[in-house]
Amino acid sequence: MAKIKFSDYSKIIRPQNFDEIMLLAEKLQGKTVKMVNSTSVGGGVAEMLHRSVPLYNELGLKVRWDVIKGGGEFFNVTKAFHNALHGSEVSITPQMLDDFKETNEKNMAELLFDEDVVIIHDPQPLPLIEKKGASKSKWVWRCHIDTSSPNQFVWDFLRKYIEKYDASIFSSPSFAKELPLPQYLIHPAIDPFAEKNRDLTSKEIDDVLKKHNIPTDKPIITQVSRFDYLKDPIGVFEVYKLVKKHVDCIFVYAGGTANDDPEGSKVLSELQERASGEKDFHILLLPPFSDFEVNALQRASTIVLQKSQREGFGLTVTEALWKGKPVVASAVGGIPLQVIHNFTGLLAHSIEGVAYQIRYLLNNSQVAERLGQYGREHVREKFLITSKIRKYLLLFIALEHKNKNIINL
Repeated sequence: MAKIKFSDYSKIIRPQNFDEIMLLAEKLQGKTVKMVNSTSVGGGVAEMLHRSVPLYNELGLKVRWDVIKGGGEFFNVTKAFHNALHGSEVSITPQMLDDFKETNEKNMAELLFDEDVVIIHDPQPLPLIEKKGASKSKWVWRCHIDTSSPNQFVWDFLRKYIEKYDASIFSSPSFAKELPLPQYLIHPAIDPFAEKNRDLTSKEIDDVLKKHNIPTDKPIITQVSRFDYLKDPIGVFEVYKLVKKHVDCIFVYAGGTANDDPEGSKVLSELQERASGEKDFHILLLPPFSDFEVNALQRASTIVLQKSQREGFGLTVTEALWKGKPVVASAVGGIPLQVIHNFTGLLAHSIEGVAYQIRYLLNNSQVAERLGQYGREHVREKFLITSKIRKYLLLFIALEHKNKNIINL
């Protein structure tokens, strides 16, 4: 596939939006930015950075992406933090806190931070703020997690680091907390030209279905998610059993694992055990960089499902909406920002509710088609990578003009 240039996005977004991005970028030529997270493979954060960092550089900024290093114990701790920030009850020991701090101290010794702006993604590298010292760099914490009702002990522990930042970014207004620093709202986004989202031929789609032995003579309902309890794969199987009583259909749960998520294999094994013997419930463990296959699976689907228990945003929802697919999803986290009930998709609050909405769409194809059309336009306006880049450029300018209510460009 030919290399995508930023000018290619002018074919997809409104001309005035494209022109505004070019104007903002002109004001930021040569600005240095460092992005830091905990994995280069797996999960939405790494995926977004892979796509956006080259585009920032093409626009004239100098953006670098670093990944912190950590062992198994560190990622066990940060997984517990992740679940706790989503509201789960977890047991955190003093040793776990020490492991968290020690790993970040080792990374501090190896990383340099002399950029104009440093963006720290999620809790894993949060303590790196201690490296700021007297530098003039602006440090921003980017939280991709639903922190609307966090475990208080974990939040209080992390808060002492968060308060040292110059600003923070959340994905939804409901995730923001009372903090003594500016808070910005920036939605995650997808790249329409990425391998996961580009248009595919019928043959390309059919080849992927054949590869995974997925029949095409029945409706296909697909959820693409990591093997993570918060994505509720067991709940997806329960939905399948309810829908299957009324409609002969196929469910596909397609997922992979992330380098910073040690829980995945346990969840996968439990789902495989539950679904043993169910020939119409397909579990696909996809290797890293299976974007083409995910794209084909979503495009082959009659309905795309996202039955998460908690969700920071849910880029798999964005991907499905962009492909014009009707989406049935849990009304949690950032999903309702994307799935506006009965306009761009259908929301539900229980296993029975999700099953009902799926059955409704399977029996009302015109409604399903309408939802898919509106969903695609909703993503075009709000959740493409160009929207995210525009907001980050505005953030960089705002950080340069701290405490000014009006900024003249």
